[in-house]
Amino acid sequence: MSVVTNSAGGGTEAPAKKRRITLPVVLLAIAGVFVLLSALRIITGVDELSSSGTLRATLVAAVPIGLAGLGGLWSERAGVVNIGLEGMMILGTFGAGYFGYFYGPWQGVLGAILLGAIGGLLHAVATVLFGVDHIVSGVAVNIIGLGAVQFLAALTFSGVPGGGATQSPGIDDLPAITIAAISDPLGDLEGKNWFVVSDVAALLRALVTDLSVLTLIALSLFVFTYWVLWRTSFGLRLRSCGESPAAAESLGINVIRYKLIAVIASGAFAGLAGGFLAMVASSSFRDGQTGGRGYIGLAAMIFGNWRPGGLLAGAGLFGYTDTLRLRGGGETIHGLLLLVAVLLVLVAIWQLRRGHRIAATVSGVLGVLIGVWFFLSESVPDDLTGMTPYVTTLLVLALASQRLRMPAADGKPYRKGSAG
Repeated sequence: MSVVTNSAGGGTEAPAKKRRITLPVVLLAIAGVFVLLSALRIITGVDELSSSGTLRATLVAAVPIGLAGLGGLWSERAGVVNIGLEGMMILGTFGAGYFGYFYGPWQGVLGAILLGAIGGLLHAVATVLFGVDHIVSGVAVNIIGLGAVQFLAALTFSGVPGGGATQSPGIDDLPAITIAAISDPLGDLEGKNWFVVSDVAALLRALVTDLSVLTLIALSLFVFTYWVLWRTSFGLRLRSCGESPAAAESLGINVIRYKLIAVIASGAFAGLAGGFLAMVASSSFRDGQTGGRGYIGLAAMIFGNWRPGGLLAGAGLFGYTDTLRLRGGGETIHGLLLLVAVLLVLVAIWQLRRGHRIAATVSGVLGVLIGVWFFLSESVPDDLTGMTPYVTTLLVLALASQRLRMPAADGKPYRKGSAG
């Protein structure tokens, strides 16, 4: 075991242990978020900040981002960078539209997964078997996915009642769950606008009102991913391929096989994300439906430090800002400015305590500027609200960059037999 020499006394001391994020810490963080949101709602008078409608829409907006991020997580944990998530999502939207319309909604889900997996297979063959640069292959998958779907949609839906070259006819809805015995009392409690209590009631009401079964399946996939990758021997082998494939090969692991499985699974997750957009967030396939969510999913994965829990938090953050933009416009986003200013100041204090003076200064100055913007204005211009999710992406990644650690062999070329 490595030790550190104590120059003062000549003794030794163990290196400082890295703090682990435990369940109590997570629950405390969630409680802190609700306290801040509730205080912000009362101070600004913007009820949409934490209403059940906003939180339900946030869940719908966050799930496809999170599923795309899960796809990126599986791929990159095996050492393959996958920026082709957007193209795989596009393939998934068409799969959901085609199979969902002609065969039924559940067949649409399977069709989305299948077409996304085909996109993942294309990326896997190019990068793992032929050694193509991961970025080049990902860009090619995005271009191929977009072009193929536009061609197939024009071929399939042109002349079909309710369809056309850029959209499919309506798809039957998947089952949704509403527990009226719980939803109605929670709605009454939410309407009282009590501090924290009404906000928690709004969250619980969002989880028991018109909740799609596919949303529950998607959320369960985060638990499934954590269990498979961190609690099974299969997951340990797969992650070892992303950390040191040569060492994994020396232990008898078929690195090529695990990389292929991971990238194909990545495409399947991204395809399901596209299917969610077509079948839950909307009720049909439409051209341009993904809107760059594959890239935001990749950013959410990086924000989450290549782990499912952090990825889910990042997806929720990006989905929340996108929802506020759509539901409340400039006034609601204006209310959010105060929260952002406070959080940036807290980040600055935290960075200063850790000795990161430059990061602390940048965070503090940004926090003060955004706070001044809040107090000197009454609304955010509509032209700027559309930038909110993307600005959030850049801001969060910039602030979180110091604690991130990607898999050691992520994106690096690998050849069978390199263990020597």
